[in-house]
This record gives sequence, structure tokens and C-alpha cells, in this order.
Amino acid sequence: MSDTTMPHDSSEPLRRAIGERYLQYALSTIMHRALPDARDGLKPVHRRILYAMRELRLSSAGGFRKSAKISGDVMGNYHPHGDAAIYDALARLAQDFNVRYPLVDGQGNFGNIDGDNPAASRYTEARMTAAAEALLAGLDENAVDFRDNYDGTLQEPVVLPAAFPNLLANGSSGIAVGMATNIPPHNIDELISACLHLIKSPNAHDETLIDHIPGPDFPTGGVLVEPRASIVESYRTGRGSFRLRARWEVEDLGRGQWQVVVTEIPYQVQKSKLIEKLADLIQSKKVPILSDVRDESAEDIRIVLEPRARTVEPEVLMGTLFRLSDLEVRFSLNMNVLIDGRTPKVCSLREVLRAFLDHRREVLQRRTQHRLDKIAHRLEVLEGYIIAFLNLDRVIEIIRTEDEPKPVMIAEFTLTDVQAEAILNMRLRSLRRLEEMELRRERDSLIEEQKDLVALLASEDLQWKRIAEELRAVRKQFGRHTVFGERRTGFSEAVEVAEISLEDMIEREPITVICSRMGWIRAMKGHADLSQPVKYKDGDEGRFLFHAHTTDRLLLIDNTGRAYTISASALPGGRGGGEPLRLMIDMPNESELVMLFPHVPGQKRLIASTLGDGFVVLEDDIVASQKAGKQVLNVRAPGRMALCRPVEGDHVAVIGENRKMLVFPVAELPVMARGKGIRMQSYKDGGLSDAATFTLSQGLSWPFGDGKTRTVTEAELAEWIGRRATSGRMAPRGFPRDNKFPR
Repeated sequence: MSDTTMPHDSSEPLRRAIGERYLQYALSTIMHRALPDARDGLKPVHRRILYAMRELRLSSAGGFRKSAKISGDVMGNYHPHGDAAIYDALARLAQDFNVRYPLVDGQGNFGNIDGDNPAASRYTEARMTAAAEALLAGLDENAVDFRDNYDGTLQEPVVLPAAFPNLLANGSSGIAVGMATNIPPHNIDELISACLHLIKSPNAHDETLIDHIPGPDFPTGGVLVEPRASIVESYRTGRGSFRLRARWEVEDLGRGQWQVVVTEIPYQVQKSKLIEKLADLIQSKKVPILSDVRDESAEDIRIVLEPRARTVEPEVLMGTLFRLSDLEVRFSLNMNVLIDGRTPKVCSLREVLRAFLDHRREVLQRRTQHRLDKIAHRLEVLEGYIIAFLNLDRVIEIIRTEDEPKPVMIAEFTLTDVQAEAILNMRLRSLRRLEEMELRRERDSLIEEQKDLVALLASEDLQWKRIAEELRAVRKQFGRHTVFGERRTGFSEAVEVAEISLEDMIEREPITVICSRMGWIRAMKGHADLSQPVKYKDGDEGRFLFHAHTTDRLLLIDNTGRAYTISASALPGGRGGGEPLRLMIDMPNESELVMLFPHVPGQKRLIASTLGDGFVVLEDDIVASQKAGKQVLNVRAPGRMALCRPVEGDHVAVIGENRKMLVFPVAELPVMARGKGIRMQSYKDGGLSDAATFTLSQGLSWPFGDGKTRTVTEAELAEWIGRRATSGRMAPRGFPRDNKFPR
């Protein structure tokens, strides 16, 4: 019987297996997808796009190629991911509203600030910009390391040489596993100025660098309103945020008319969604002082905002919109980057610039060594050429007569293999006398250059001097005097304005409010004589009639204890029968109006149910912000809301349907915003009929026939004064038969 080797399974704890695999995924996401390299400011996909475009020879002065061809090469050669993701990354590099210094020059529809997507890759074309070429400069000179691509058939750069600090110039954002990054764009001129200062003073503090880099410079402009102290702290720690506002101006239309024109909107805000939000604020009346918004943009941003009233200050209008819309945003700063391409770290401004400068020094050293190697090789060849010229006839003879001239020449003239090969490959036209003189000149020139390069490699000071010269050349190419170089984002202090409401815009005018028993309401101009008769619809009669002003808010309370609020300025005019109250508020059909009165801020009111429960409430707590109102008095059926009277005195007089009256101090009632209240008077039969507050020292008064007034003095009221929640005594002689106190 033959032995057979049975397969066996290896096992490991699930926790460890999942942990190891998730860690590998996390590291891959952090290093190869989401976080940019501090040296060139690029993620792998962007680096591969630029390198593939270079391989396709799509220079800034050359022709365009289809974006589909570029993304296809990137996917096939370097980046084995979806072509849609690659094209999206390529398109973003071409969007001048997203990238401060575009690295791709796009031809065709690459999207717009409204949020529209780019056209398909088969329709658009692209090439590199001069800024992209500056990032790639030096790749042929061994400036950086190369590594195998994903299938080992090609080589790709680990990092680009980067002639300018692209990480800060164009910014970056990304979400990795357990960490994220968000870096705003900056101005190249200011970045290079800070780099030059850091070269001169390597121990410079972040506060000093901010003298050169006052803040981000967004491609869409806008105005930074972040305090300097906050900016300094953000750059020092690598975390923080910047308040960015739209840029706006006031256009005078003559005759006191004006409108606001927004010319720049905050970074990464889609204009179409901003317009929709502003229109929604108008529709919902959250900004009553804004009348209309229009988008008159062409190539430049032009959003027109019309105020509802010209008496409003433009600063007040804009201050309100800054609070409620994306005309003001907060751009967060999280400078989480890969140091040396391996280690994620939240860096300060100084650390990021230091990483770039150290990278530039390494690039300079590698390029210098590469040039020295080239010079050494060329000098070796030149020495061989010169020997050949000095022995030209013998060289020609050896070549003509020897089957293997190379070993003979090496032995006879003491040449190296490289020199002998170069002589044998020399063209006949080079055998002119003039060529020898040129070769000697070239040799002398190369020897001089070699001395300089050796000195450069040996001196750190010379290296930093050379780096400073290169940075100045870049500043000349992309600085403030160029098309992209001028700073776009301004600075200002955030002037906060008080929020303005619709009532603030209404002119204060006297009115007379008229409400019928059937709930039809209107307002007559002026304070009319309340004793004069008022016309109502057939079958209707008066219920509430009082003086108010257009700036007042009217409070309504129904028999369920629910309170509603309407603006006096919203009432229909006095002509005609008015409009039903139920069109202005969402009062249920089964509810009935109990009280209607103008709101007096700070005023206290006695509120009670027919069950005899009540409390004191502030009118400010009755005001409702929604049409559906707010519950104030909790009433249990069969009880209902009985009264809502202003508190004017130190005692309460309560009378029941049984005509028993009780007097007790107001202080015994709690002040509440909402609730059932506490028992004011107890009843065997019936319930509460009415209640009123009065000053005990002045007595209790009520009308008593033929215009006379009956007053019960403090001494006479002694028998009715008792403890709250007792039944009381029969009302004084002459009390109104309807059991109601005067209003």
C-alpha cells in the first residue's frame, strides 16, 4: 500500500488574520492612494498621469492628444485602476476653478464651476502645462529614484523632482483609513519667498513664515476673514480652519436704488447649488430682506442680489446671507502628508517647506553627480579623440590594415575601451583640422565645469545658493507678474451684523384690528374710535376690536390652550370683510378662538381653564414661530381654555359658575411656559367662569348701571380673601349677572 501525502490546512486566529489583512489594506490606502507626498505634493495617480503625458511627449508647446489615450496609457502602464477614476483625476488637474496652478491644459469641456461634469474622455484633449513640466524637470538626469511598475515591465518615478512646492501651491485632499488630509492652495510667489527666507534662516519660526505666506490663495478668489492669530495657530499645528467669504460690491442704480453683485464665490462651492440655496431662502422667507437673486454670469461670476427694501444696509443683507448660505464657508486645514513617501504625519507649515527644500537639495546633488558622470565620460572620449588627431595617419592605417583594429589601438596608444570604441565610431567629416581645436575648447570648458560641480557637491552653502537661484527662476516664471501669479484671495476683518427680521423692515404705523365672531380679520389704517359701529358680513358680529401698530405681532389662543402668532403687517386691509384667520394659521376646525391681543414683550398673563386650573405665563413664551402654533395650557376634556388676562396687580379674584368668588395673592400662582397649572378654586358643580387680577389696596371695581362703578374696598374684601384652591363665598352684592369681570 503506497503512502499518500494528505493535504493539510493551516489555521490561524480570525482576529489576527483579519487584523493583518486590514492593516495591509490600510497601509496601501494611506501610502498609494489618499495621502500626497510632501516632496512633490502629488498622489500616485496624479504622478502617473503626468509621467505618462511626458512619455507621450505632450509638452506645453506641443499638440494635444485625446484624454482617452492618456488615461488608457496610465491605466495600462502604471495605474491598474478604473479608467473613470483616472480621467476624473486628469480632468481635475485641468480645472482652473479647482487647481490654483493647473497641471493639465485641457481642450474641450472639462466641467465648470456650476458643478457640471466634464465631457467623456473620447471628446476632450489634453497636454501638460508649464507648471507640470517644472515638476518633471530633471527626470532624465537621475534626479529621483525609479521603481518597477505594477507588472514589472516598465519603470516609473517614485517621486517627481518638483521645481516648486506643489503640495502647498495646489493643495490636496483625501480620505485614507483612520486619517485624512485637506490642504488649501497657496500663492507660488509667496511660497518661494518663504522658502528663500527658510534657506537664509533655517530655524525660522512659523510666525515669521506667515509674514511671507499670510494665508491660502484660492483659485476662485474670495475674502479670508480669519484672524491672524488663528491662521498662525493653524499653520503652527497643521490643523485648523479658515473662514472664506464671497467677494461682493454694491452697484448704484440711481434714485436711491442699489443691488449687490457677487463677483467671486468661495472655493469648491458649486454656483448652481449656491443659487438654489439663495432662492430657497427667499421662498421660505428665512431672509425677508432679500427680494430676488439672478445669475448673470458669463465667463466671470456675476450673481445679482436684490434687496426687498432700499433702506436696509448692504452690510446687513450680506451678513445675514453669510450666516445662512455658502456665501461663507469654513475650509478646514489638516496637513497630513507622507514624509519621504513613507511616514504619514501632520506637519506644520515650516515642516512642509523643510521637506520640500530637503528634497530639492537631494535632487540638486543627484543631478550634479549625474552631470559629473557625464562630463567624466565625455572627457575620456575627448582625450581619445585628441590622441587620434595627433596620430591620425597611424590610426587610419591600423583601421585599414588590421582585422581587429580595436586591440591594436588600445595597445599602441594606451587607450581605454571607451576611447577606442569612440574613435572607431567617428565620422569621416570629423577629421577636419578645425575639429581638433573645437575638441580642445570643449575639453577645457568641461574641465572648468567639472571643477565648479565638484565644488558645489563639497559645499552646502553653494548648494543652497544654487537652490535659491532655481527658486527665483521659478518665481520669475510663475510669480506675481505672470497670468496666474497675482494673489486672488483677499483679507478682511469679519464684521458681524445683527440678524434682521421682516418686522425690522416694516414702517411703524397705527392700525385698528377688527376680528368678527366667525373669525374674519382685517386691519384699518389709523387708530379709529372704538365706540363707532363697524360693518360685518351678514349674520356675523364683532368679537375683538383694538388698537395696534403694523410692527406688532398678534397672539391668538384657542379653546384647546394652543397659541398662534401672526404679524400685524400681514393683515388684509380694512375695506371689505377681511380674510378668515384659519388661512393665516393652522388652527383645527374643531377649535374656537378665545383670545386675540397684540404682543407686549415682558408682559405677564394669567391663563386658566374652565376646570379651575391656571398659572402665570410670560407673553414672550406664548409667541409661536410656526403656523401650527404651540401648546401653552394643557387642558383635559371636558375642560377648555377659559381666559388669558394681563396681570395688573397683586391679587387674583376668581369666580365660578356657582357665583362663588375667591381672592388670593398672585404670588401663589407659579410662572410657567407651559403646563396644566395648579388649582385656583374648587367646585362641587360647574367650573370656572372668570378671573382677573387687581391691586388689593385699590379695591375691586366693576360697572354698576347707568355708567356708575361699584368698588369693593380692601376692608370689605376681607371675607372673600382665602387660601388658593378653596371654594370661596357668594359674590358681593351687585356683581354682574354674567359672572364676568370688566375687561
